[in-house]
Order: sequence, then C-alpha cells, then structure tokens
Amino acid sequence: MITTREWALAGGPDGSGRLAARAWASTESEPTWLAVLVHGYGEHLGRYERVAADLVASGAVVYGADHRGHGRSSGERVLIDDFAGVVEDLHRVITQARTAYRSLPLVLIGHSMGGLIAARYAQTHPEEVRALVVASPVLGRWEALETLRSLEQIPDVPIDPATLSRDPDVGAAYTADELVWHGPFKRPTIEAMLTELDRVKAAGTVGDLPLLWLHGSDDALVPLSGSRAGVDGLAGSDVTVRIFPGARHELFNETNRDEALAEVVRFAHRFAGDRRG
Repeated sequence: MITTREWALAGGPDGSGRLAARAWASTESEPTWLAVLVHGYGEHLGRYERVAADLVASGAVVYGADHRGHGRSSGERVLIDDFAGVVEDLHRVITQARTAYRSLPLVLIGHSMGGLIAARYAQTHPEEVRALVVASPVLGRWEALETLRSLEQIPDVPIDPATLSRDPDVGAAYTADELVWHGPFKRPTIEAMLTELDRVKAAGTVGDLPLLWLHGSDDALVPLSGSRAGVDGLAGSDVTVRIFPGARHELFNETNRDEALAEVVRFAHRFAGDRRG
C-alpha cells in the first residue's frame, strides 16, 4: 500500500508563492532511499503517479512539487524569469524531505526541463545529492528554443502530443489534462532557460557524483544530439548512458516504460541503504 500526502509549500519569488508539493511512501516498509522528482516544462507532478508508485515499490520514498507557474502551484502560467529561483524552490522541497528522512541517500530524477533544473541543483548543492538521473534532458543545445527566441512573434503552437510517446493514450491524456499548459512559450521563459543552459555549461562537471543519462533515439522534441554535448560537459568520473532505440520524449510514459524505470531503479540501488545521505 502507498500513502500520498499533498501540501502547500512556500516558494516562488521571495517565498511569497505556494508550491503544490507531494510525497509518496509505503505503508508497509521503511524506505532505503529518497527520490525527488523534477518534472518538465508545461506539465505537473500529477503525471508521475505511476512513476512514484514504481519507485516506492523499489524501496524509495518519493517527493516533488509542481514548479512555479505550473500545475497547482502559484504564479503566472509557465512564466519563469530566472531558473535560479526554480532551483531554490527545489531546495525547499528537498529541505522539507530531509526533515523526515535525514540520512537516506538522495537520488534526484529530472525529466526534460526538469533535467536542466536537477543538473543545476547538483552543481549548486552538491552536498545534498548522492546521485543524479536526467531523462531526455534539456542540456547542451536546444535548437527549437533558439529558433523561438529569434522570432519576432512566438507562435501559439502547443507541443505536439505525438512527440511524447509511441502510446497514443499518453498523447490523448496529455491533451485532455487541464493542468498542462497548452499555449505558447513565453519569451522571458525562453531567455531564462537559455541563460540556465549557459550556467550549467560554465559550471562544468559534477565531479564524482554518479550520473545516469536516459534518452530516446527518436526524441523529436528534445533531440538526442543536442543533449549529448550538455551531458558530456556535465558528466564526471561516474556516468552511465542508456539510449532506447525508437523511444520518444517521455521515457517514463513510453511503450517500454518498465525498461526505463528498471534502469533508474538499478542505478538507485547502488546507493540504497547508504547512510551517507
């Protein structure tokens, strides 16, 4: 059995907003590791219920929150003028998790834009993280974002749900989800994301922090080629790469999702029970 807790956590600019936070835990056993999920652009943590359940079944307690301007959190929709603030929101979530689970090893798991946020968190708060997972991460170069910045007017074109998964039900659910943003990118968010990509590049590797990179070979939304340089610049002495042939952007919602989650669990179990935190 799994118990789910939801609460409002102070966050956003100067802590004046509210982050919709969640935690999942087993009611039958004590966790051996702490997973913190960092979701992608325009979506929300509610789309990760199955992921959280799988991680709990593997021995984790799972935390996360909707980013500012996303899901049930406060703020103008998908407006982020500086990702440094989102990184600090993530720190608030992790600090909250640490009040209950002080000694468990933390495995930070970021998807897409969440991979960018998680990577930057690992660079700025290395003492908090035992291992880092980036799935289909916005790292290195994202040409689509550069193209949008160059346009005089950003087109009102939503993300194509067919790019998410080979499972058509995933795209249909995404399209019908009222908590998902289906409008255009906002220019301040584009500028802020490109700035954060530069910050990650400038900060260099994560040293000996273990890193797992997952990506689909047919990811048309955040192409493998653009992320590769970013991961190469981020990776230190301990890096594992897993590329899934034919997979699209949302690996945890793909037709071979169990294979992708198994990679995460196998990686995390290297550190489960490690009381170094």
